[in-house]
Amino acid sequence: MIKYIGSKRALLGQVGSVVQRILPEGGRVCDLFSGSSRVGHSLKKQGFQVWSNDHNAYAHTLATAYVQADRELWADKAETILAELREIKPEAGWFTRMFCEEARFFHPDNGARIDAMREHIERMDLEPELKAVVLVALMEAADRVDSTAGLQMAYMKQWAPRALKPLQLRLPDILPSVAGGPCIATRADAVEIAPRIEADLVYLDPPYNQHSYLANYHCWESLVLWDKPETYGVARKRVDVRERKSDFNSKPRIKAALKSVIDGLSAPNLVVSFNDEGYLDREDMEALLEGHGHVQVLEIPRPRYVGARIGIHNLKGEKVGAVGRLRNVERLFVATEKPVDISGIV
Repeated sequence: MIKYIGSKRALLGQVGSVVQRILPEGGRVCDLFSGSSRVGHSLKKQGFQVWSNDHNAYAHTLATAYVQADRELWADKAETILAELREIKPEAGWFTRMFCEEARFFHPDNGARIDAMREHIERMDLEPELKAVVLVALMEAADRVDSTAGLQMAYMKQWAPRALKPLQLRLPDILPSVAGGPCIATRADAVEIAPRIEADLVYLDPPYNQHSYLANYHCWESLVLWDKPETYGVARKRVDVRERKSDFNSKPRIKAALKSVIDGLSAPNLVVSFNDEGYLDREDMEALLEGHGHVQVLEIPRPRYVGARIGIHNLKGEKVGAVGRLRNVERLFVATEKPVDISGIV
């Protein structure tokens, strides 16, 4: 899967264990801010019927492939298309100009491959789930040869060694269907869709500070939408990054936004992931969950993302600042209709 700041890759064991304790006989779990879809993918692998949602197009595409699409339906068809794409002659276009020349997220040789493959995909008129699987294969192939520290806000001064390798397509790890019923992926604003969610448990992993996921991963948004938008700045971000602002990235507005989501949900069980670098502290979150059942908190110390460990540099590659800390605390806030023993999970 793609590199993703805020990804819960390292916490999948804890999240999965908490959900299993709450729903030992299975059920439907909604991941309302699905992001990279690591959590939804993991829960589907455990046999849960998963509903993944996110408001960004690239995240919805990831969820469609990793949660909604079933392996037995699409794997063989996707392999056939990937084999066809591997034979496409590279041809530089909009993606190469934006993200390999005006910005340097990818080597131009790989940019030409991405351009040619993406244009071919657009002409194929594929079924939505099949198209999502193929787009995720291309997204992940590009991610493996990028020249960043994990965010599409800046690029390496010199090409990262992986950026000089040729892009190679692989079939994503799409999963078989689950017995509980079809899994689904939706693209909607969390506040708006919350009252319509029908699930036994809702998992919330909202943005927690000023950093916008759309801004951090704008290349993927443009790759998926293929709308070739107007761009700006050194990173050649989409102009709608300026317009599509989220209340969850605003310190004055995040509490009210999250309260609207939580109050709008009718699910009997909630699990909220939030770390101690976020705009809301432990007391804030416990207050938001008050009245939603029995509340418990798991605290899990973790190292910060790789960019923090590398440090802060200017455009000349000179170190210009220091990181305040190298570790944070991930918290899982667990609110259940009935008391559930979650001891021993961390």
